[in-house]
Amino acid sequence: MAAAIGIKGHCAQCDMTFELKPWQLNAIAIDVPFDCTYCHSGLQLGCAKQLRQFRALDQWALVRPSMIMLTCATLLVALFAEWLGLLSVIGQLNVSLVAVLIHLLVVRYARHRQTMILKLQVINPLPVEQLARIACARLSEQ
Repeated sequence: MAAAIGIKGHCAQCDMTFELKPWQLNAIAIDVPFDCTYCHSGLQLGCAKQLRQFRALDQWALVRPSMIMLTCATLLVALFAEWLGLLSVIGQLNVSLVAVLIHLLVVRYARHRQTMILKLQVINPLPVEQLARIACARLSEQ
């Protein structure tokens, strides 16, 4: 998940903030609890607002490649317009600088939107009887 760079988790039990690994991000996405790397208690994302923000990260994944394509196309059009005589050299330089500036600002904003700290809540462990029923149900499906 390339959009997930910069996502951290904050454990409510041990009050530690840590970088989430890809398998932990997958567990959050499918709403499965996982263990804290420090206190080993079960954690799960409980806030609906943060879950919506986390799931909305996919829309930012294509910003960087699309901005690269747009900037390259703008630079080529400005170069071609200068070659045809529609723009002066100074005009072509101004268009190129504005395109690169817009590229850098948009990519920085997208990276800022992708950085978040998820507040992970401690869950109570399931009773052994309930875990046994879940395991039996899963084994009978196979």
